Amino acid sequence: MASRTLLTPCTSKSQPLIIPPKPKSTISAAAIHHPRRRELLSLTASVLAAPWVLLPPAPAQASNDEEYVKDTNEVISKVRTTIKMDKNDPNVAEAVAELRESSNSWVAKYRKEKSLLGRASFRDMYSALNAVSGHYVSFGPTAPIPAKRKARILEEMETAEKALSRGR
Repeated sequence: MASRTLLTPCTSKSQPLIIPPKPKSTISAAAIHHPRRRELLSLTASVLAAPWVLLPPAPAQASNDEEYVKDTNEVISKVRTTIKMDKNDPNVAEAVAELRESSNSWVAKYRKEKSLLGRASFRDMYSALNAVSGHYVSFGPTAPIPAKRKARILEEMETAEKALSRGR
């Protein structure tokens, strides 16, 4: 047999490349069954997923309810004092800023609580805070709240207080 020659730029004669033969076995690595690996993976997945799926979320505790009632009553009193302030009072802008801060923190804290979303007190309080903050955002901190809107806000505050006293 003739010796192989390398192709170089100066070689005029080209020879075909020899491809090495494939091994005789046709079993691939994917076809090999690993029962222990499969069992390990399914067991690991079931152990990791089971506690999260099977356990219901923890219900709201009594201390959370007491804290919700306390925070809601504080926000109600701030809303009442801010709404009833005279527009010529020099502290109106500061009181409105404080009210917006406390109402934003109240909403951010309790909007995530699914146990509170269905309560009448939460619904009324959220609606009243939305009306108050919407007014001050649109018209500024020194603009007086119109009589109709003020009456509706105060009515929602009263119904929220009644619902709180009844545990709703």
